[in-house]
Amino acid sequence: MSVFLEISRLTVAFPKAPVPVLNEVELRVAKGEYVAVIGHSGCGKSTMLNVVAGLLPATLGGVLLEGREVSGPGPDRAVVFQNHSLLPWLTCYENIKLAVDQTLSKELTRRERHEWVMEQLALVRMTAAKDKRPHEISGGMKQRIGIARALSMRPKVLLLDEPFGALDALTRAHLQDQVMDIHARLGTTIMMITHDVDEAVLLSDRIVMLTNGPNATVGEILEVDLERPRDRLALAHDPRFVNARAAVLEFLHARHANPALAAA
Repeated sequence: MSVFLEISRLTVAFPKAPVPVLNEVELRVAKGEYVAVIGHSGCGKSTMLNVVAGLLPATLGGVLLEGREVSGPGPDRAVVFQNHSLLPWLTCYENIKLAVDQTLSKELTRRERHEWVMEQLALVRMTAAKDKRPHEISGGMKQRIGIARALSMRPKVLLLDEPFGALDALTRAHLQDQVMDIHARLGTTIMMITHDVDEAVLLSDRIVMLTNGPNATVGEILEVDLERPRDRLALAHDPRFVNARAAVLEFLHARHANPALAAA
């Protein structure tokens, strides 16, 4: 596997904490790969993503993107959080355009930037809502704009921190399908934090399972042997989907449900 994103011996410790949150985490991600990170609350999933995003420094080890050390935030890594973080006084169009103007003003003319924003709105099926402000649209629509804003910066890596966690089941399913479609079209490298086992199996190429925290590390990595494109209804009874789901559940609830077992 050609390594695109590398997490090497990543250890993160906070002041006055007796043990690190993360300890010696190792992960290598190929270009265009979709990786899901799953584990119990407190195992450091979001901490790991924040280090990759450059929002949090590593205590030991670090992150390389295309061979270059990640030392701070940058437009090559775009983050979508559970909360949409849209600016409430700007329209959907303006929220995306702000990101485009800040990152691509030297590469694109004003007209090209406008066309690029419209293309991102179309990608997430939000063209009709371009002039609405965040309080005028639903939670799912806000997350679509958040994803469009992240993609508009042409990031090398898209980081998703439980982006569907606050949504109802139907909206969540629609957005999952859209993210799969975007991944298929653009080939963007994606790292997603999730608590949802079905979501991890449905969306990802590999599932990284963290042991219980603190002092968490990579316990297992599961290859998801499902061809793309994926149809959630067809997969419901597919033995490969069922087996992958069972393997993750067994790791989380049989072998690592008890913190004492995680340290073993």
